[in-house]
Amino acid sequence: MFEVIIDSVRVSLTNQQRIVVLREVNAERYLPIWIGPYEAESITIALQEIEVSRPQTHDLIKNILNQLNAQILRIEILALKDDVFYGNIVIEINDQVIEIDSRPSDALAIAARTHSKILVAEEVMVTAGIIPEEDIHEKEQPSDEIGDDEDSEERLSVFEDFLGSLDIGGSEKDEDESEDDTPEDENPQP
Repeated sequence: MFEVIIDSVRVSLTNQQRIVVLREVNAERYLPIWIGPYEAESITIALQEIEVSRPQTHDLIKNILNQLNAQILRIEILALKDDVFYGNIVIEINDQVIEIDSRPSDALAIAARTHSKILVAEEVMVTAGIIPEEDIHEKEQPSDEIGDDEDSEERLSVFEDFLGSLDIGGSEKDEDESEDDTPEDENPQP
């Protein structure tokens, strides 16, 4: 099994569905899992350590386990069948290890509150894990090459001209700044 952490909770712009993104520890492999809005909010509240006036469902589960002197050993995401993830919450109580069937979204909401270890089965990571591809357009230039060629300077000059034409914050220009050759009536002030 692979250890993962909760990387982020995101909202799909196309259908407003929530996704929790898990990241493999010491690797650049990610596992996106579709979750409900309530679970997404619950995970986000726990990750941001927001205090709520009354316990939410996952806080209640954590409190019950604490009162029973149970310890969460780990969260397991074990299988992916027909686009549905399956998992367990593994607890120890009275020297007995118990595996509790759970939706991964609920298990992750509890893990976020208890800082429990999260493990994903190898088969799940191989099937649904994503390794981001390196974007060839975003490769950094070595620092000694930046701005050395005329094309780079020309693109920077155009950008500087554009920025110079903006009246950011309504402040007056310094005398040493470049003049804006746009007539004043084309740039009305609010």
